[in-house]
Amino acid sequence: MIVVDANLLLYAYDPGSPHHKAARKWAEGAFSGGELVGIPWQTVGAFLRIATNSKLPGQRVTLDLAIEAVDMWSEQPNVRFLTPGEGYWAVLRRMMIEGQARGPLLTDAQLAAITIEYGGVLHTTDRDFSRFPGLRWTNPLV
Repeated sequence: MIVVDANLLLYAYDPGSPHHKAARKWAEGAFSGGELVGIPWQTVGAFLRIATNSKLPGQRVTLDLAIEAVDMWSEQPNVRFLTPGEGYWAVLRRMMIEGQARGPLLTDAQLAAITIEYGGVLHTTDRDFSRFPGLRWTNPLV
């Protein structure tokens, strides 16, 4: 299972990003492919929060367009929205301690934990995920 980090989705929807073309191509392939794609609710929240924040740099979208994007993802037969399961806390605790995650890195620990819990591979451009032991991750844009 591919587990998606928000940064790839944000690049895919921001034509002004230097990563836009590669991220758009990756997203189109992932969402139309045969492999299962898991989108954690943390990723959805981050996408909505950042994509619609006009105070941030880059091209932002309206709330209607952001909601439309999430609706489109949910309609794909290979997409599942991921929620933490029974073992999530134990994995998250381990990611926080062993990955020495504090402050802003706690969100990364959450994504690492849910990816491990689902047995997936996190797709992200963020190298900070290398700090989490046992996490399988890749940057699909390189």
